[in-house]
Amino acid sequence: MSITVSRKIETIEAIPLRIPFTAGGRSDTGAWGGKDLKTVDSLIVKVTTDQGLVGWGESFGFTVIPAVKVAIEKIIAPLCIGRDPSLIGKLMHELQVTLHIFGRSGAIMYGLSALDIALWDIAGKEAGQPVHQLLGGSDVDRLPCYASLIRYTDPELVTANVTRALSDGYRHIKLHEVKIDCVRSAREAAGDDVEMTLDVNCPWTVREALDRTNELHPYNLRWLEEPVWPPENYDGLARVRREGGIPIAAGENASTLMDFQHLLQAQAVDFVQPSPAKMGGITELRKVFALASAHNTTVMVHAFYDGPGLLASVHSSAALGGPSALVEWRYFDLEAQLYGDAIIPKRGAIAVPQGPGLGIEPDADVIRDYRMN
Repeated sequence: MSITVSRKIETIEAIPLRIPFTAGGRSDTGAWGGKDLKTVDSLIVKVTTDQGLVGWGESFGFTVIPAVKVAIEKIIAPLCIGRDPSLIGKLMHELQVTLHIFGRSGAIMYGLSALDIALWDIAGKEAGQPVHQLLGGSDVDRLPCYASLIRYTDPELVTANVTRALSDGYRHIKLHEVKIDCVRSAREAAGDDVEMTLDVNCPWTVREALDRTNELHPYNLRWLEEPVWPPENYDGLARVRREGGIPIAAGENASTLMDFQHLLQAQAVDFVQPSPAKMGGITELRKVFALASAHNTTVMVHAFYDGPGLLASVHSSAALGGPSALVEWRYFDLEAQLYGDAIIPKRGAIAVPQGPGLGIEPDADVIRDYRMN
């Protein structure tokens, strides 16, 4: 006789954190905050089952955290309490259908993403396996990282922090600069053998982007990321890819599988960048890997996070990304790390957690000390 084990989601808690950081000098205005930002805000989600299992997720954060917290607590959580946490695909599909009228991007999708990551964490713990094994398995125990620098808009600070990243063992650097002299300084500091990418956060028209690619050619970029405004101008992005002569990356602002389908059908990118804490979590992320494979396009998961969103990226990249996978490491010096030293890259590579679920539990003291009221 078989025995069916009843499982239910008992509680869902959204926890905002604010952790001070430094980044090797004064920052300039960037997509993640105002000029000379001194703290980084994140939103983690704790899902507890009636059997006592706890899963952790993470939503896209920064200044949108108050809206996402309300969306999770007032809209998403009431639909999930009492549901079976093991039926991840079924539940996430139902939630997307139920909540589509409120928008297919922004706070609702960010909240669903955090929930999904937490449910995968629970699934792995229940199975006694790391998430990457649930995704098909991996024999990779470390993944190379690229140091994702903040925007400095100061060539001397760019030089200093590229040099600092190289001394920490990174051989891949991402800039967030928009001025050519800063890119020039970075390449001069890095030399010719270091792979360098440039994320400009959607500032230009198609014509402006094409003009800039001409100026950027000498600096041998592995990719130019999100050069066109608005980010959903996939035809314009495709033109920059065809005519600009620099590989194009985009996707962190795409919110649904259909967005990625349109992006890939437009032949707009060489590298597609789903962001698991924004676009539906691990459930949707693995679909993007399959879709990208069908379009002969490389996935480089966007992971500008330090919590469960980063771990979701690491597990997915290990299982689905293949030998070209790189992990984005937010090159901040945080006052406290949610996972202590366990996830910090060593010599430019990050360990793939081998414990059940996401593999590492957040530090309760860090949550207590840096929780926002």
